[in-house]
Amino acid sequence: MASADDRTRFGRRMRADADSARANSPSTGEHIPAGGPIPAEERASAANRTAFDRTGLRQGPPGGPRQPETAVKILDRTWAAPLVVGPLDARARPGGELAVVQAAAAAGLPAVVGAFAERTFAELSSVADVPPWLRTYAFRSRTTARELLARAQDAGFGALVLALGDRAGVRTGPVAAPANLGEEGPCADVRSLLAARADWSDVAWLRSATSLPLLVAGVRTAADALRAVATGADGIVVDSLGALPEIAACVSGRCPVLLSGGVRRGADVLVALASGADAALVGRPVVEGLRAGGRAGVTEALGGLAREFAEAMAFTGTGTAADAGPALIRTAYRPADGSADVPGDVRGAAPGDVPPVRASRPLRKSDLHASVCDPVLDTMNFLNEITFRYPQAISFAPGRPYDGFFDSEQMFAHLRRYLDHLAEQGSSPRQVRTALYQYGPTAGQIREIIADSLRADEDIDVPAESIVVTVGAQEAMLLVLRALITGPDDVLLVSSPCYVGITGAARLLDIAVTPVEERDDGFSCADLEAAIRRERARGRRPRAFYVVPDHSNPSGTTLDARARTELLDLAARYDILVLEDSPYRLVSPGRQLPTLKSLDRAHTVVHLGSYAKTVFPGARVGFAVADQPVVDDHGRTGLLADELAKIKSMVTVNTSSLSQAVVAGTLLAAGGLAELNVTAAAYYGDAMKATLRGLDTHLPPARRAALGVRWNEPTGGFFLNVRVPFRADNAALTRSAQDFGVIWTPMAYFYPGGGGLHGMRLSTSYLTPAEIKEGTARLARFVEAESARP
Repeated sequence: MASADDRTRFGRRMRADADSARANSPSTGEHIPAGGPIPAEERASAANRTAFDRTGLRQGPPGGPRQPETAVKILDRTWAAPLVVGPLDARARPGGELAVVQAAAAAGLPAVVGAFAERTFAELSSVADVPPWLRTYAFRSRTTARELLARAQDAGFGALVLALGDRAGVRTGPVAAPANLGEEGPCADVRSLLAARADWSDVAWLRSATSLPLLVAGVRTAADALRAVATGADGIVVDSLGALPEIAACVSGRCPVLLSGGVRRGADVLVALASGADAALVGRPVVEGLRAGGRAGVTEALGGLAREFAEAMAFTGTGTAADAGPALIRTAYRPADGSADVPGDVRGAAPGDVPPVRASRPLRKSDLHASVCDPVLDTMNFLNEITFRYPQAISFAPGRPYDGFFDSEQMFAHLRRYLDHLAEQGSSPRQVRTALYQYGPTAGQIREIIADSLRADEDIDVPAESIVVTVGAQEAMLLVLRALITGPDDVLLVSSPCYVGITGAARLLDIAVTPVEERDDGFSCADLEAAIRRERARGRRPRAFYVVPDHSNPSGTTLDARARTELLDLAARYDILVLEDSPYRLVSPGRQLPTLKSLDRAHTVVHLGSYAKTVFPGARVGFAVADQPVVDDHGRTGLLADELAKIKSMVTVNTSSLSQAVVAGTLLAAGGLAELNVTAAAYYGDAMKATLRGLDTHLPPARRAALGVRWNEPTGGFFLNVRVPFRADNAALTRSAQDFGVIWTPMAYFYPGGGGLHGMRLSTSYLTPAEIKEGTARLARFVEAESARP
């Protein structure tokens, strides 16, 4: 156990170190170009240093662990301490790369080697028991980048690090021939090999080009962190200690979070961990040790950091690195008036006096669940705000049914039809009253009626007990995901672009989402198979694939018959489930292709249904068809639907009996949903044709070819996708609504892995023919004007 004297000495040394750092550390210690602006990376490091100097650690109670466990496991590798050495500047000292890699490996730590290393990756890796990491960049030539990745992978490197942003932090000037880039002699300026900046497209390309773990550096916001994870990053590197808690909370354990910049002492490492990091990168102490004593100097620097980290853990009573949390940090709360936030008796009140009542502090967003930081949860709010701000604008944004088909009196007729049905089935007046006024079965009380409807309308022949009635399809998604995804290594694959409801549900449940991007002609099974294999190679388990096979939201694409058969075969072969969501089939004109569920002979499809489009959205009634057998530990077999009902009992308890009654009455009276929606399907089909005609009139083929504008031509559903030459983002949407009186939805909302920046989703369902005619004219004028902007 750590003695009181040990803890006192450590506390005094912390204060002395902080005083020394404040006096002697005006900069980060990294290279700053003389007379030029300080790079953002170095400004962030200096800010972190200031924050570390103002942050203390709380002394733990007596009897804490004297020899804490400093080891951590990150990216499936165990390190002696939560430290990553580097990134290393090759010019710090001749032969420095080799010395640092050797010293780091001897200390049980990984070292980050630069892409312009003067030693070959194979040579550097051969002297290290702990695989080095590669800091790479966005190269102008993808061939160069691909060759660099191949050399790193062949040499046994452990990971890649790519920093987002411009190349300003890369030092200019000549270097000796980079050993891993195929250069014959010295390179006059390494920046000539690099693109102006690294962005998300570079992250996506790197993810597709290598199976090595990929860490994205330069992450400064929670939105950046979530996008990095969605793009396939295996870890993120944050350069702001202040932003670290919120970012770590948003990531919520889905990948390691590392802090870069400003780390000088072992106590800094513990502060970083207590703030949400899994490890910290350390650069300046290593460079100083290297310059002072070569490999021996680096060894001494790393040994000192490790000892100080262990002492900091002992001082705070922290047994393992995983035990570090916000309670270890000692920082004073400072109200707006500058007074210290301390109890009344500390500030001079007599002992025993009741401290004055203070106003409660506001909740910190970083203390809430990470999903509240996700931009996907804000997308609809922004659209609603734009619609409210510009009420005279014609809106192609809402994907809801046309109001003209609803008759308020019909609701009472449908309710009466269901009550009569119960009486016809032998229910007593008391039983009828109970069915309407009480909760009813969790799995739903109209399952038999739904099963009959599915059999008649969709050729889906399943027993009623395989159906769970839900509060809209959204709850069905939530229940299915909660049942199927068991841990952080389980993955949901989605056809991208995809409906935000599924990605939002996954985010709420901390589920990793892997997008499978559609091609121009729609979804490809080959791309899905490649994604499954990539996830398995990374040690993760693909569990399900979400797809809207008919007139999808948002792209309007439809799977052809061959693709449906291939998808079912693929699902059976790789033992994944297909989550089929197809709400637009019966409100589309013409004969529809068979549902995936009607073709399912191997129980690989969970069919998610909704009556929002076919009956009315206000009912909020949906369902899940989950006929997959589930075997328990005693060999008893049930259905997945039974497990969904258990989860539902702890979420919504049941679906409104009144809503179920109205929907059931509608199904009984209509004689089939297809028959009920004949008029609506024709109307929506005409609306889609009118929109396409309007676009073609105002942007004829020659003109749109000159502008670089194109769109698809769906045969049904509510949506079509327009590609434009400019960024169709929130700023463009605001200009469109304000200056041209037309609203649409940015396609970027629907790409969980990033993308869709030049796409607009148009919904045609809610507008009258006159509104469509005027709206397409306004949209064309906006596209013309926006395309001409510099």
